[in-house]
Amino acid sequence: MTSDAVWQHWQLRHDPDGIAWLTLDCAGDGPNTLGRAVLEEFGQVLDALDAAPPRGLVLRSGKPAGFAAGADLREFDGYRDADEVASLIRHVHGLFARLEAAPWPVACVIHGHCLGGGLELALACHWRVAHDLPSTRLGFPEVRLGIYPGFGGTLRATRRLGGPAALGLMLTSRTLAARAASAAGLVDAVAGTHESPDWLARRAVLAGRRSRPGWLAHLSNSAAARAVIAPLIRRQTAQKVRADHYPAPFRLIEHWRLDGGDAARMLEGEAREVAGLLTGEVSRNLRRVYFATEQLKSLGRQNAAPVAHRLHVEGAGVMGGDIAAVAALAGLEVTLHDLDAARIDAALARARGLFARRLKTPAERLAAAGRLIADPAGDGVARADVLIEAVIEDAGVKRTLFAALEARLPAHALLATNTSALPLETLASALIDPGRLIGLHFFNPVPRMPLVEVVHGEASTPAAVARGCALAVQLGKYPLPCRSQPGFLVNRVLAPYLLAALRLLLAGTPAATLDAAAVGFGMPVGPIELADTVGLDVCRHVLVTLGPAEPAAAAALDARIAAGRLGRKSGQGFYVWKDGKVRRPAAATGTPAELAALADAMLAPLLDACERALADGVVASAEQLDAGVILGTGFAPFRGGPLRYRGLA
Repeated sequence: MTSDAVWQHWQLRHDPDGIAWLTLDCAGDGPNTLGRAVLEEFGQVLDALDAAPPRGLVLRSGKPAGFAAGADLREFDGYRDADEVASLIRHVHGLFARLEAAPWPVACVIHGHCLGGGLELALACHWRVAHDLPSTRLGFPEVRLGIYPGFGGTLRATRRLGGPAALGLMLTSRTLAARAASAAGLVDAVAGTHESPDWLARRAVLAGRRSRPGWLAHLSNSAAARAVIAPLIRRQTAQKVRADHYPAPFRLIEHWRLDGGDAARMLEGEAREVAGLLTGEVSRNLRRVYFATEQLKSLGRQNAAPVAHRLHVEGAGVMGGDIAAVAALAGLEVTLHDLDAARIDAALARARGLFARRLKTPAERLAAAGRLIADPAGDGVARADVLIEAVIEDAGVKRTLFAALEARLPAHALLATNTSALPLETLASALIDPGRLIGLHFFNPVPRMPLVEVVHGEASTPAAVARGCALAVQLGKYPLPCRSQPGFLVNRVLAPYLLAALRLLLAGTPAATLDAAAVGFGMPVGPIELADTVGLDVCRHVLVTLGPAEPAAAAALDARIAAGRLGRKSGQGFYVWKDGKVRRPAAATGTPAELAALADAMLAPLLDACERALADGVVASAEQLDAGVILGTGFAPFRGGPLRYRGLA
């Protein structure tokens, strides 16, 4: 029997029945990742097991957070030679093949995150047991990083799930809970909340269980099936992303079409294609965006405990009502106040729709609705941990409201405003303690937009800003600390972009052409559609706040606003909207070169504004600025952010 052994990242022990228990516990406090050192040690573990074969092997994690988060992304930026990367991938293929070919049964215990390379390692085992915990999630997130699974995942996932199902999982980057993963075929057994997954894995090893894919999965990987299905999947994917912007999804589909069903060709194609993608510009940019957004999240994770249990929202308009709904969805008790009871009722109705879309069971929806409390008398102020003001964008109205609320607010409570552009110093003048005031600028539509600008004025205390960041993370958002300057970051850089588009529109360029040019650059929607989505009244207010608007642009907005054409929310702005979707009157015109020139003309003011914002210290770093502009405006992620695009980061 092999003696117990300890490496830096792996621990191996044996029980009296001769079963080997191998625990992955990467040195340090972070999650398990499959970096070069971890994989080299894994080869040594396999050597030790081959030298003295156990009765069986159970592979598990020593980290409470999960099994493994995949490859070590920090190592990726060191690679520039695709041939070197391909060689490393082939080495990992060899390690996982050795595990899969082991003559003794191998089971794997999964809890928490099991993603990317971690899931590929699990798929190389003979039997997988997942613990049915809320935190257990399995999936392949690689396309978000500009690559696709490279440690044998395309072979083993398509073999187990069938080609279409496996590609669907990889192309969408969605993750599955334990029971959904079992239904899909990724895992073989699920341990209930009060069951021992180790015990189930031990039983599987003693019984010599080996998972076998079904015949339908095998049939879906046949040459005939691939020839029919791959073009369909490609067309569906092309409706969501462009191959020249995001090549990885299309390379994955083609890889399966050409090589699916042949194990050797799948592995070799994986090594070659993933290596080329990983060393390419798109993947480097997407990895930068990933690390920058994770940095924003880390700003709100300083406190282990939730920053708030009770939230009070002043103002039940679209923004205030949706902020309240998102907070209730996140588990907070929320009181919602407005002078107009009908606005509260409308906000509660929208919230019920959100709960119906986001929550699976009637009990969950009922609980969320119970946490969102209509508060026409404003009684929730006195017991709130955080108060968010979302009333009309008028400095005088806000100051009067703050003066009335401060005396009723608990001493520990955080006071926040959802202003989109007003300087905090202007609003804080009404407060006895201006240090507790910050901005929490959410974006419309609140349930979908991932960014919250956490605005700090001259008097805002660091503790208040830290609590604001923590609240944003508690609500499932990315916090971006910003200095209180007109427009903060997002509106400051977005306004010149919208103004440039409006100038071109007034000069005769069709709206559909302008929007097509921006989408061709990589923006999720064009500037004219975006203006309609934000609301033309809001756009007009931001332009006024940031400086004197050009007379022609102001007149164009004023005419539509006076006619009640506010954009999507009124059913008509620059476009006609029906059921929340835009109706364009004509198709875009122009050659690719002409559209690219239009995109450059519209985006140049945005890029200039980003440079000035960084120089003015609106945000702390180029990484935070790029992440904030991507999350707040949709700036093309594959370009790495506006400063990276300009070669300044």
